[in-house]
Amino acid sequence: MLGVILAGGLARRMGGGDKPLRVLGGRPMLAHVIGRLGPQVGRLAINANGDAGRFAGFGLPVIADDVPDYPGPLAGILAALAWAGREGFSAVVSVPGDSPFLPEDLVARLVAAGPLACARSGGFAHPPVGVWPVSLEGDLRSAVLAGERKIDRWTARHGVVEVEWDCADGDPFFNANTPEELAEAEGLLSRRGGKIISS
Repeated sequence: MLGVILAGGLARRMGGGDKPLRVLGGRPMLAHVIGRLGPQVGRLAINANGDAGRFAGFGLPVIADDVPDYPGPLAGILAALAWAGREGFSAVVSVPGDSPFLPEDLVARLVAAGPLACARSGGFAHPPVGVWPVSLEGDLRSAVLAGERKIDRWTARHGVVEVEWDCADGDPFFNANTPEELAEAEGLLSRRGGKIISS
C-alpha cells in the first residue's frame, strides 16, 4: 500500500506557505503525519507542487500534480494514483499534511471497509482521508479535467464507504487550517504530554 500525504494546498487561511512545514511541538507538522502514517504503509510519498527541495529533509519522493491550475486535493489524489500505478501499487491511502493526530488503525480499518473508503468522525466525513483503488485513475482524471473539484461528489458515484472513528479522546482527524487551529493543536499536544493522540 502506498501512503500519500497531500501537501499541495495554497494554505490561504494559514497566511500562505506550506501548512505541513509549520512547527507543532518543536517539529514540522509534516513530521507528525509521517510518524503516524509511515508505519501503516509499505511506502510513503508527498504530493506537493513547486520546488520539491523544501521537503528534501524528509527523504520521501515528492509527487507533483499532473494537471494545471492547482485544482485541489482531487488533483493530488489523481497524481498519486498515476504514480502508484507506475510503481506497481494497486491502491493508495491519502491523508492531509495538516492532520497530525491520525489514528494508528487508519489504514487497516479503511482497507477492511472496501476498495473505496473515507474516514468519518464527530458527525463529519473527511473525504481527503481515504483509500483509493488505482483502477479508478482514468475515471478520476476525466472528472478532474471536466472541472470536478469536490471529492465527496466524485466518490459518491463510486459507492464510497465511510468509516467512523470515536472522538472521546479528541478528534483524530483534527486539522490545522488557521493559526488559531495550529495553536489549538499545540494545546492538544501539550495536554497529552507531547504525545500524539493514539487510536
